[in-house]
Amino acid sequence: MNNSVTNTARLLGAGLRALLVLTVVTGVIYPLAVTGVAQGLFPGKANGSEITANGKVVGSSLIGQAYNLPLKKGQETPEPDLKWFQGRPQNGLGTNSVNTRYKLILSGATNRSGDNADLIKWVKDAKAAVVKDNSTAHYKVRPSDVPAEAVTSSGSGLDPDISPDYADLQVHRVAEKNGLPVAQVEKLVGEHTDGRTFGFVGEPRVNVLELNIALKDLMAKG
Repeated sequence: MNNSVTNTARLLGAGLRALLVLTVVTGVIYPLAVTGVAQGLFPGKANGSEITANGKVVGSSLIGQAYNLPLKKGQETPEPDLKWFQGRPQNGLGTNSVNTRYKLILSGATNRSGDNADLIKWVKDAKAAVVKDNSTAHYKVRPSDVPAEAVTSSGSGLDPDISPDYADLQVHRVAEKNGLPVAQVEKLVGEHTDGRTFGFVGEPRVNVLELNIALKDLMAKG
């Protein structure tokens, strides 16, 4: 009987010591080590790829932002503020509970098939809006000019980037709304266009937040 109690106590003690050691190693030492390495080698990425403007954090380069007018009474989706470059559709091309316009409660796309009637209507309506919003007195957008990402949300619905083609399509509208020369805005887009990663991975892209920060700085100088 005593031997049984002693053995049980010994096993419990060994188990508790193992639990304590593993807790310290995997719950304290390992996370601190990983955090230290990340902060030392990749501080920007480790801290969320933050973007700053005028000394303040205004967002992350990994997550898109909305540039909309204040929501009006009776509206489900606010209208875009057309003086700014616009990103991809923010809510799965419609009001839904999966993606709430970059609020980060949840992320996701509509998960509708390509022949879904609602999705087809949303895409057509989005394309018509892009054509209308970006046509100016001296520049007319054709439906064939509208790139796919201008009318479809990404898989997460949080994509912060657009293609150079979509950024170029918006240049005339942004220039007109802000009283800027078209050439100056075109140059701004070129300066904020990133090529393929390592020269062959992915596609050329423009980060909308970074581009709009540069646009705001340009307007301040003007």
